[in-house]
Amino acid sequence: MSLEGYDLLVKEFKYLLEVQKPAVAEEKLVAAAQGDRSENADYHAAKEKLRFIDKRLFYLNSLIQKSQIIDPSEFPHAKINFGSTVKLINLDTEKEETYTLCGVLESEPENGLISVHSPMAKAMMGKAVNDEFKIQLPHAKKEYEILEISYINIFSLKKNIRDIKDFSFH
Repeated sequence: MSLEGYDLLVKEFKYLLEVQKPAVAEEKLVAAAQGDRSENADYHAAKEKLRFIDKRLFYLNSLIQKSQIIDPSEFPHAKINFGSTVKLINLDTEKEETYTLCGVLESEPENGLISVHSPMAKAMMGKAVNDEFKIQLPHAKKEYEILEISYINIFSLKKNIRDIKDFSFH
C-alpha cells in the first residue's frame, strides 16, 4: 500500500483507541450505574459498541503489522506497475477507460482505482504504451490497447472524485 494508505490506517487505529473506545467505555460505566444490567438497553448497546471497536482495532492492527509500504512516485512509469494510471482503449467498443493500480484497501473499482491483485491489473502489469492484452472475464473476453501510462497520486485523485461527487449534489 501507499504511505498515505498506511497513514490512514494508523490514524483510524489511533482514533478508535484514544477517542472512541474511552468514550464508549464511559457510556458503558454510566449505563451500568443505572442499575439492573440484564434489561439495560444502554448498557448492552455500549457493550456491543466496545466489542465492535475491539474487533476493528484487532483487524487494523493486523493490517498495520503486515503492511508493505510502497512509494509509487519513485517508480518509472514507462511500464505499468503499482501506482500507474493507465488509459486504455477497449478494442471491441472503441471506448476509452482509465484505471489506477493501487493496494487492496485503497481500491475503489467504481472510481477506476483497482487492486494490483485484480485480474485486470494482473493482465496489464509490466505492459507498455501501444501494447495490447486480452482478459478473460466471467461472461466475455475483452481486448485492450494501452494508450497512456502516468503517475497520479491516488489520494489527490480520490479527493478530486469526492469533490466532483459533492459538487453534483449541490
